[in-house]
Amino acid sequence: MLNLLQTALELGLICSLTTLALFVSYGMLNVCDLSTDGCFTLGAAVGAVVAAAGHPVLSLPAAILAGMCSGFVTAFLQTRMGVNSLLAGIAVNTGLYSINIAVMGGSSLVNLNKVETVFTGMRSLLLPLHLDGQYKLITALVFVLIIWGFLVVFLKTRLGLSIRATGSNADMVRSSSIDPTFTTTVTLIISGGITALSGCLLAQCQKSANIDMGSGMVTIALASLLMGGTLIKRGSLQKRALSAVLGAVLFRLIYMIALRLHLPAFLLKLISALIVIICIWGAQLQLPGRRKGGQTC
Repeated sequence: MLNLLQTALELGLICSLTTLALFVSYGMLNVCDLSTDGCFTLGAAVGAVVAAAGHPVLSLPAAILAGMCSGFVTAFLQTRMGVNSLLAGIAVNTGLYSINIAVMGGSSLVNLNKVETVFTGMRSLLLPLHLDGQYKLITALVFVLIIWGFLVVFLKTRLGLSIRATGSNADMVRSSSIDPTFTTTVTLIISGGITALSGCLLAQCQKSANIDMGSGMVTIALASLLMGGTLIKRGSLQKRALSAVLGAVLFRLIYMIALRLHLPAFLLKLISALIVIICIWGAQLQLPGRRKGGQTC
């Protein structure tokens, strides 16, 4: 049971970065970025290739930069070319499949079994402290705290407040001489970078990157975000961001319990979909005065 809990914490914390990315794009800007699956795999692919070349630390900014480029393309399609946000995300996600294969050298798998990663580096640092047995958990926790702190500080800046205002009422923001195109672009760039970082960390944690590792990640992140929202319904920005992390960990724990019960692997995506439906339904019950149907992606 302790091993199950630790594994859920490790994977939950790593994947909570993607949930935090969705917290920015969907929670703040009310834009559901469907390029998340491909962007997650892009970060994993870039991070794995750079780490395999002998640069584990450099793999992190490389993956983030790749994710930011993906977010910029998605934002460009939406804001400059007038493509619907859903269609823009689908188009980028489809294109990223081919790009990810190209990044991995035409292969669908990059093996990192004998490669130095940020996790093995952290293990060496923790060895004198006799904490090397928890190196994965501590590494994931460090990155979550960094991203959580960055988002809390950033969203309280003038630009962050403009992004939050854009998500609430774009017309009002436009009348206040704030360019919604710019705030949308910045938001999706940040979201893409964080998503790619999450993919990079998961690839190095699991010692491999494959072309399908981001499949369904947008559903998992959305379910985690909604689940976290039910745990912390109201509160400060810090608590709302923390709820995204808690939701991701709880979601992974449910996943692990399902595997422990020997449920068939093909049922896991159905479980994800059911969690999303239950969380949305529960939110509607808690907010009777809200317009039926709630937010739309």
